[in-house]
Amino acid sequence: MLVFWKENLVFLAVPKTGTTAIEGALAPLASMVLRDPPILKHSPVYRYNRFLKPYFVQAGGQTPELFAVIRHPVDWLASWYRYRHRDDLVGHQNSTRGITFDDFVLEYCKGKPAPFANVGSQAKFLTVGEGELGVDHLFRYEAQDKLHAFLAERLNTDIAFKRLNVSPDVPYSLSEDVSAKLYKKRAAEFEVWEQGQT
Repeated sequence: MLVFWKENLVFLAVPKTGTTAIEGALAPLASMVLRDPPILKHSPVYRYNRFLKPYFVQAGGQTPELFAVIRHPVDWLASWYRYRHRDDLVGHQNSTRGITFDDFVLEYCKGKPAPFANVGSQAKFLTVGEGELGVDHLFRYEAQDKLHAFLAERLNTDIAFKRLNVSPDVPYSLSEDVSAKLYKKRAAEFEVWEQGQT
């Protein structure tokens, strides 16, 4: 999470959406950088609203605007799949070694997925109440130009992101049947992604 006090702006870091690269580029401009522990770095909207927003409002007299990045659900899951395929997780319950992407996604679709597919939800991270979007500005990971333009205007500077914390290059494919099940079981993920700026 990054707080830009003068600009009245807070960045909520949705995991696996390029947040390390964004943090690397923007941290020097931020008034506050929350990077450790991960529960702070990746605070979802509901946690921000409960604990941090009241404090920020009281301290500054205004409600900060929230912005975040969302990734297409299949690409987001593929990033998690590849990330958990790395060498240092071999033998760990979170490892995806020896598991196909289809099996990873099928497990993710379950109510209580196994540890290797228990990666959370972008929809739950970004919404409040009955699925209402909880951020003021949502940018699709696939439309970096919109994010860059927004940041250039709000922070009054040109931003360049370097690729950081990149997942291993692991081939993957998703069958039509599993894709259809994902769309059915996790429809909220796609509905929230649709609200991102293109």
